[in-house]
Amino acid sequence: MYTQALDTHGKEPVPPVAGEADSHAARFQARIDEEEKIEPKDWMPEAYRQTLIRQISQHAHSEIVGMLPEGNWITRAPTLKRKAVLIAKVQDEGGHGMYLYSAAETLGISRAEMLEQLLSGAAKYSSIFNYPTLTWADIGAIGWLVDGAAIMNQIPLCRCSFGPYSRAMIRICKEESFHQRQGFDIMIKLCQGRAEQKAMAQDALNRWWWPSLMMFGPPDADSVHSAQSALWKIKILSNDELRQRFVDQTVPQADYLGIKMPDPLLKWNEQRGHYDFGPIDWEEFHNVIKGNGPCNRDRLRTRVQAREDGAWVREAALAYAEKRAAKAMKEAA
Repeated sequence: MYTQALDTHGKEPVPPVAGEADSHAARFQARIDEEEKIEPKDWMPEAYRQTLIRQISQHAHSEIVGMLPEGNWITRAPTLKRKAVLIAKVQDEGGHGMYLYSAAETLGISRAEMLEQLLSGAAKYSSIFNYPTLTWADIGAIGWLVDGAAIMNQIPLCRCSFGPYSRAMIRICKEESFHQRQGFDIMIKLCQGRAEQKAMAQDALNRWWWPSLMMFGPPDADSVHSAQSALWKIKILSNDELRQRFVDQTVPQADYLGIKMPDPLLKWNEQRGHYDFGPIDWEEFHNVIKGNGPCNRDRLRTRVQAREDGAWVREAALAYAEKRAAKAMKEAA
């Protein structure tokens, strides 16, 4: 869902070894240039493997942590239908995380190791999930804006050069499209309701608009690894290209809703054929990425508590598996 971490966290790529590795690298790049998919057992540069591990695992972490802001509203959704839809959506996000952890495991890292990196704070997840959901309108704004930005980010990933990742993204994008429609439907109902409801929708837009633009990662000029990732076709479109597409798509939707973007500099540029928009507060972005957002500590604390509360289930499952294995060995003897 989220690739901003590709540019904001992780070790520097490992340079290829000279000699024989150079010929492998040339053939590898030729395959990518020909739009062939790279599969887990294929030769790949170590830097390519590590870049994918970092991106896919942090994408998975974002899906798992992303369950928390909306899961908080399941019991407070205004109708039974809304509860059922929100439960299904949160369940989808958990499934997305599992698809992605599975894809990353094919690169030689275990799920346990990835989860440990998340819970220890060594691995990052999308900054957007460190903001609070204060009202029901926030659930609408998340579906409309956050999932909308995610889809904009993810559709190009369906063409990613790494086979397991691209295939996982095809299913994820289909499900995310429903999430975006669910959020926009909430916003429509609020904007067609009482003045207080429309004001609540406007307030949610005011708070979620700029963090949604930050989801695409830092400006291209400050994106350290983007050039190499583009060469490997891990990243198909640049941060700024995706951000501009999102703005161009979303502004007319806000006009339809009858609410106003919180950007006094936003205007249509006839010459460019795109919307111009104001500067993003990148200091806030980097501060949240570093762990100083409104909900960073709460999000990790909740995930750590969930692991501790579920320890007995893992222990019981392990004990049962060992018991069955011992019984099978005894019967085979």
